[in-house]
Amino acid sequence: MKLYTAKSDTVTAKRIVADDMILTKDMPTAAGSKMLDGYMSLLEAEAVTRLTAAGYGICGKADVGEFAIDLVGETSYYGAPTKDGKLTNASVEIVKSSEAMAAIGLDVNGSIRRAAAQGGLVSVKPTYGTVSRYGTIPVACSGETVCVTAKNTDDCREVLDVIVGHDDKDGTSLSETECAKLKKAMPAKSIKKVAMISEMCENVDAETKAKIDAVRAKLAAKGIEVTVVSEPMLSSARVAWNILMSAELCNNVSRYDGVKYGYRTENYTCIDDLYTNTRTEAFGELLKTVILYGSDALSTDNYMKVYDKGLRVRRLICECFAKLFGQYDAVLLPACSKAAYTEDMVAADKYIAFSENVFTAPASITGLPTVTAGGVQLIGPAFSENALFEAAKLYE
Repeated sequence: MKLYTAKSDTVTAKRIVADDMILTKDMPTAAGSKMLDGYMSLLEAEAVTRLTAAGYGICGKADVGEFAIDLVGETSYYGAPTKDGKLTNASVEIVKSSEAMAAIGLDVNGSIRRAAAQGGLVSVKPTYGTVSRYGTIPVACSGETVCVTAKNTDDCREVLDVIVGHDDKDGTSLSETECAKLKKAMPAKSIKKVAMISEMCENVDAETKAKIDAVRAKLAAKGIEVTVVSEPMLSSARVAWNILMSAELCNNVSRYDGVKYGYRTENYTCIDDLYTNTRTEAFGELLKTVILYGSDALSTDNYMKVYDKGLRVRRLICECFAKLFGQYDAVLLPACSKAAYTEDMVAADKYIAFSENVFTAPASITGLPTVTAGGVQLIGPAFSENALFEAAKLYE
């Protein structure tokens, strides 16, 4: 099991591990792909710059699944991370071993939240636009977010507090006034009412169901009302996000052609051969499938009836959450349907990540903040991270 793709043993400050979707100048960034194996960036991510300026040290790069679109990291070019016969996640294992106080990574398809839920850690996916994406490997730019994973809510909040803020280099970055709402010094509105979506809690295994029940009981014991509600529209976020993510990924990976940087095939006689053979040899099966699907969704025949419809569903999901937040302070969802994944599960269904993201897609497609703790997700309105942390602290 390969946890690190690169490591720095000289770091003596508070140690942070960055996953391999985060660019660093002194360590290679491969995004879990043969295409970028050994790639050295000329720039570093804004999140890395802010951490090092605040006295933290990047102790290494954690392995990820290819372009972070899989379950928990199993499609990595360097091999699937496993522990006791189950799939695990490199960042989670590094944080659990205390080799780093926290991990920063790019949440594209929910793998960070699933890994934190299964590994018993705390993870925050902040409000979209509050943490700069400058210096990350672009995949699905309209929903991907730099996240923090740690052993507890206090460490998570501490690291998030450092990396939050406006960045002129990121066109999607929100204003400093809006970003400041996430700072831990800001007062948090108390969460008093939580909606638990019934459709999302049905098709989960017994261990995951037990985690949901345990969190619900702990919240109720602290005087927080948890109400089971039916909201089938949220399940539609999965299909819409799969369409939008695939379309955006298709565009973003078009830069990897074997010409300027990255892997280049030795088997070509013309430019078409160079492009085709480079991408065929360097990309994994799941990624190639997503590229083809994204290309089809953006085709002339399908743009309006597939891609445009995905955008329309995104708007409906946003309206659905707005309605829920008119009555409740947060929404409780599982982060995954299983307490653990195995390689056999992936072999039996190689597209399992695109069905399991039914739980993570609602927050991805809307850009809403999510705190994963106690094996479940708590989703709140934009800029409600402090309130979510306070609630998660009751059951982490």
